[in-house]
Amino acid sequence: MIRRRLPLLLSLALALPSAYAAQFTAAELEAARALQARILTLDGHLDTPANFERPDFDIRHDHSGNALSQVDLPRMDAGLLDGGFFTIYTGQSDRSPASLIADRDAGLRRLLAIHTTVAAHHDRLAIARTPAEVAAIKAAGKRVVLISMENASPLQHDPSLLSFYHQAGLRLLSITHTGNNGFGDAGTAEPEWNGLSPAGRALVEQATALGIMIDQSHASDAVFDDLIEMLPVPLVLSHSSAKALYDHPRNIDDARLRQLAAKGGVIHVNAYGGYLVDTGASAERKAAENALEQRLGGWRGMTMASGVELARGYAAIDAEHPVRKATEDDFFAHLEHILKVVGPEHVAIGMDWDGGGGVEGHPDVSQLPRITAWLLRQGYSEQQIAGIWGGNVLRVMAQVQDYAKAQAGK
Repeated sequence: MIRRRLPLLLSLALALPSAYAAQFTAAELEAARALQARILTLDGHLDTPANFERPDFDIRHDHSGNALSQVDLPRMDAGLLDGGFFTIYTGQSDRSPASLIADRDAGLRRLLAIHTTVAAHHDRLAIARTPAEVAAIKAAGKRVVLISMENASPLQHDPSLLSFYHQAGLRLLSITHTGNNGFGDAGTAEPEWNGLSPAGRALVEQATALGIMIDQSHASDAVFDDLIEMLPVPLVLSHSSAKALYDHPRNIDDARLRQLAAKGGVIHVNAYGGYLVDTGASAERKAAENALEQRLGGWRGMTMASGVELARGYAAIDAEHPVRKATEDDFFAHLEHILKVVGPEHVAIGMDWDGGGGVEGHPDVSQLPRITAWLLRQGYSEQQIAGIWGGNVLRVMAQVQDYAKAQAGK
């Protein structure tokens, strides 16, 4: 999740530009929707639980046009999104003793918010813990809630909490966010541990023993190298893009992509504009965005009503401090490159919805059939597209869980 770059959401959410509306024919989109109705469609990284804690967020309501929201049940229905990994996100703190306790509590509150939301809408949502449960939930006509954690900081005060999170449904764990923590280095920070710390290695081992997949997104290349070396099972990148197209530290290079595939892992291609292209955002623009967000109460303090005002404020900032905005074609370029490097068996989709994701021409989850239409146009088979939309990550999930069961039985 990168919350500060959400000015994209205004222009993305208000309307689909005509240049992109003409990109696919009605027949192509109809075929894509028919295909998605037959297969399982999952996203690898949904920051939507941030909205679960807002008192005026209603997941049954279409929040189109609100700068805080890209995912709700009406738009999931429109985009034929069956579900995905709903993340427990915690921003990186200063790692003081008091902050680590606050991080612990923030993670538990977010976990509770996920469970509370699912319980309140049990006729539409259900938590899945295994691939078999994912299939059963789809068959029952409900939306699948898989639980992930972005940034392991909530576990630093007490790593033994990982077993509690696992019992509560956690099935995907990332090491860091944008800053280093006690478990390892972030890709966007100066090295502190030169990869995983000793505590990070212990956490990865504990997660693997429980059957929790490891997510490398946001962590450094050195962390990736450590994970490739130490993990007995495949790993996942929940929302990352290609360094060959844009040399950003959050992206992954071709050599490591090939290592990921050789390990049996999966990369979910990201749609966060600042990782797809150089937006050229000035210091003045960033300051204006920060001032706007703070005036409205900061990310945690905003209500959904604030999101409407936020959208208007972003529009004014766009006019005063314009930037290059990534387009749907930029996303497709990253997707195409990664597919060519590792093949469709190791690719998935993780758009970073509600965390800064979305590009011009693809504002929210309602437009997901456009990705399927693009894949069909490229000649990928139904089986391959089914893998990209969910089958590949569920394969890794099964491998990790089977390994944990086998080790426990020894």
